[in-house]
Amino acid sequence: MTVTVRVPAKVNVQLAVGGARPDGFHDLANVFLAVGLYDEVTVTPADSLRVTCSGPDAGQVPLDRTNLAARAAIALAERHGLSPDVHIHIEKDIPVAGGMAGGSADGAGALLACDRLWGTECSQSELLGMCAELGSDVPFSLVGGAALGTGRGEQLTTLEVGGTFHWVFAVAGGGLSTPAVYGEFDRLTAGSEVPAPEASPVLLEALRAGDAALLAGALVNDLQPAALSLRPSLAATLAAGTEAGALAGLVSGSGPTTAFLTKDAEAAESVAAALIASGTCRTARVAQSPATGATVVGA
Repeated sequence: MTVTVRVPAKVNVQLAVGGARPDGFHDLANVFLAVGLYDEVTVTPADSLRVTCSGPDAGQVPLDRTNLAARAAIALAERHGLSPDVHIHIEKDIPVAGGMAGGSADGAGALLACDRLWGTECSQSELLGMCAELGSDVPFSLVGGAALGTGRGEQLTTLEVGGTFHWVFAVAGGGLSTPAVYGEFDRLTAGSEVPAPEASPVLLEALRAGDAALLAGALVNDLQPAALSLRPSLAATLAAGTEAGALAGLVSGSGPTTAFLTKDAEAAESVAAALIASGTCRTARVAQSPATGATVVGA
């Protein structure tokens, strides 16, 4: 038997970051939107745990037990007294180390796929608990749609979205380390009082109404100054996208992918073409949101 699960990328339309906690994490008000760029995770019984990967940037994906998909299989197997003897193949289409939660998506996908393969029949709450242990973004990769993540981002509240939003994602060359970006955030905010993170009422209303213009005015990422500090070239990408007609642009999560909101699908194609022509990014991808979370597409 083989099980394949499709999992979406995400964009943070709001990422409000509090000061560093004693455990090293930060309290967040993290408004996630799942977007229609997907990885597919396929699991097959095997003699031992093995991870393979194909697709764009596959060479940057770790194939050992540090891979979140492998860690998910191990966690589920340990919980049920099983051996994680499975071949995990990741068909990679989400940018790697790009601030779009591709690794987290693979973890959620592997967890759901192994649960189906092994017949462990975990409840949604059990799966979400294991996702939270794997990483802050993994629970959202499981549920998709739109959600507010609090705590370190793993405590989710589903949000209503009243329409379709059109995005362009400018993919940078190379990645940015999430811990490094948070470290730079701490450096840049040292000595100042960092307010407690709160979701923006205007942004939540924009999502409910499906109002792209209102959402554009409310997009915010507290990690953007840190990402720009570490990768100053992203400023040129942001400028190119907005000059090409995007309603707004921001760094996606910890970067270095930049996200541009457009008024419709036609505008998205135009902005993507302009970004590629600008030479400020490696490529540009068009996608819509919201998208469904981890979904079994073959079994």
